Amino acid sequence: MHGAGGSVEGHFGGLARRFGERFRCVAGELPRRTGGGVDAAVDGIVAAADAAGLETFAVCGYSLGAPLAVRLAVRCPERVTRVVLTAPFARADHRMRLGISLWRGLHESGRTRLLAQHLALTGLGAGFLDRTDPGRLRAMLALAPAPPATTPAHLELAELIDVRDDLARLAVPALVVVTTEDPLVSPDRQRELAASVPGARTAELGTGHLPFWEDPDGWADLVEDFLAAGVR
Repeated sequence: MHGAGGSVEGHFGGLARRFGERFRCVAGELPRRTGGGVDAAVDGIVAAADAAGLETFAVCGYSLGAPLAVRLAVRCPERVTRVVLTAPFARADHRMRLGISLWRGLHESGRTRLLAQHLALTGLGAGFLDRTDPGRLRAMLALAPAPPATTPAHLELAELIDVRDDLARLAVPALVVVTTEDPLVSPDRQRELAASVPGARTAELGTGHLPFWEDPDGWADLVEDFLAAGVR
C-alpha cells in the first residue's frame, strides 16, 4: 500500500522485483476519487486481495499506506498475518498539514517544477541531499514525473486518517521501519507509533521519507527478512 501522490510501482516496484518469485505481490492502490473516506479505502484493498484469490496475506504500508495497513489489520484480523509499516504516522500533525497544504496548492496551480522541489525538500534526508551532486539533483528534479491525477484524493485521505486508537489493537506481528532522517514524519513520532503497537519490532533506516530512493537495498533487506520469518 503506497503513499500519497505515488503508486505501488513507484514506491514498491523495486522491492517487488527484488522478491522475485519468493513472495507474491498484490498492488493495493489508494483511492482515485475524493469523498470515499478511510474505511472505503481499506475496503478497496480487501477487494484487491479477494480478486487475487488471497485468503490471508501480509500487508506492507509505506507513509499513508502505513496507517491504512493498521486499519486493515484491525478490521480484518483473521486475514492479515503480518504488517510492515515504513515511515508511518498515526495521524497528520501540524507540520504534515502545512506540507499537505503547500502540496495541494502547487498541484492545483500546475507548478510542477516547484512541486518537485517541495517534495524533495520534505521527502529527502539531509544526508542524501548533501551527498548528491548538484547537477544530478537538478536533473532528478527536472525529470520528476507530473503528479498523478489521484493526488487530491490521497491528500484528503492523509488529512482524514487517525489510527491512534487502533495501534493497541494490532494483534499480528509488526515491523516498524523508522526513517531516521525523515523531514516529513518526525522519527520520534514514528518511534512513538512503534511503542504503541504490542510486541512491534522496530528497525531504523538512515534515510529521509523516500527509502526506495535513498537506500533501496537496506530497506528491502529489512522487509524481506521480516516477511521470510513468517513463512519458515
